[in-house]
Formats: sequence, C-alpha cells, structure tokens
Amino acid sequence: MIARLVEEVGVRKATLGLVPMVMLGLLAGAFIAFGGMLATLVLTDPVAGFGLTRWLAGIAFSLGLVLVVVAGAELFTGNNLIVMAWADGKVTTRQLLRAWAIVWAANFAGALAMAIAVWISGVYAAGDGAVADTAIRIAEAKTALGPLAALTRGILCNALVCLAVWLAMASHTVADRILAVIFPVAAFVAMGFEHSIANMYLIPAGWLHGAAVSLAGFIGNIFWVTLGNMIGGGIFVAGVYWVVYLRHAERG
Repeated sequence: MIARLVEEVGVRKATLGLVPMVMLGLLAGAFIAFGGMLATLVLTDPVAGFGLTRWLAGIAFSLGLVLVVVAGAELFTGNNLIVMAWADGKVTTRQLLRAWAIVWAANFAGALAMAIAVWISGVYAAGDGAVADTAIRIAEAKTALGPLAALTRGILCNALVCLAVWLAMASHTVADRILAVIFPVAAFVAMGFEHSIANMYLIPAGWLHGAAVSLAGFIGNIFWVTLGNMIGGGIFVAGVYWVVYLRHAERG
C-alpha cells in the first residue's frame, strides 16, 4: 500500500543524519532552481498563447521535482508527507520539526546560491535581456500578492506537489516516476499557485536582475507560502490519507 510506503519513507527522512540531510537539502534547492530557470525561459516567448505557454512552463519547471524524486534529494514541500509517520507516532514532534527546519533552511541556501550563480553567469541576458525581464516580472508579481492569496496558493500548490510525490512512489520505473510528476507540477505552475522553495530562487533571481521588490515583501511571501505549503501537504494530503488508510489499521 502506498500509504505504508509513504509512512516508512517519512520515518527514514525524519531520522536522517545532519550532514546527509543538509547536503540533500542543498541539492533539492538547486534542483528546484534549475526548474525555475527553464520555466522562466519558456515564459519569455509566449507565442503559444497565454494558457498553453504557462502549461509548457509548468512542464519545464517539473524538471526540478523530477530531479528530486529520481536523483534523490530532500525537499521541504514533499517532506510535509512525514506527517503520516508523525500521526502514527513513529516520528516524534521534535524529529518532524527538526527535519522540516533543516531541510527548509538547506533548500533556501541551495536555491539562493543558484540565483546568485545565474546572475553572475549572465545567462538571463539572452534574447536581448528578455529573459531577465521575465524574471523581474515573476518576482514582482509574487511579492505583490496579499497574505491570503499567498497562503491559499501555497495550500493548492503543495496539495499537487505532494500528490505528485505520492504518485511517484506508486511507480516502478524511472519513466513512470517522471510521468507521474509532470502533470501535477505543470498544473500548479500553469494555475499560478505558489511553491515556497521555488520562490526562494525566483524572487532573488528577479531582484538581482533589477526587480523592484523589498526584503519585507520577500519575507512575507516566503512566510505565507511556506505556511500554505505545510497545510496543503501536511493536512490535505498526508492528513487525509492517514485518516482514510492508516487510522483504522493502526487501531486494528
């Protein structure tokens, strides 16, 4: 049963040593940033029309979660599924919060490092600066969101991300895992939902290229989106599936 597998994986993730947890967290931040880079490029030339271009950008962004799931890394949003193991008492509250805090911080560091690397590399100068203009628009739009909008978009986003991880765990081949990830991720990007780790790359990348964003706006976006991601993944996916599949099993 997938629910049992998710629970077992959650125990392993929550009890991972500090060094591998940090290193895998850094990798996940970098992987999501790669997806953000490609999505930014795709959004730069909307010749396919508004909706289709956003969907194609979502497919491009799915590169990040594909790398996390297939190559292996620790991503904060996906790790909200550890709630299933916590609900069964197989992970303590301290272990849960430790895993979330360390991975969140490592994801942030990895994503921010990639934003700086992209700025130094000058690759966003492509298209006579059109890619940089897209990065600027993305950053400014995200920091302009109000708290309720950011929170709600974060909830919707991570419901889809955790469902993508859930589907990937049901897969038996690399091709299956890739296909399982693409459609939920493409959907959340196309719909404009908010992913905290992606924003740790996209907002600094836009700011470094000239976006008019404030530190307060950046912090506010990350706070509300992170909270929304925790609710979407931890309650509406992990919590619901624990009630459906594991609560009665544990009692029995």
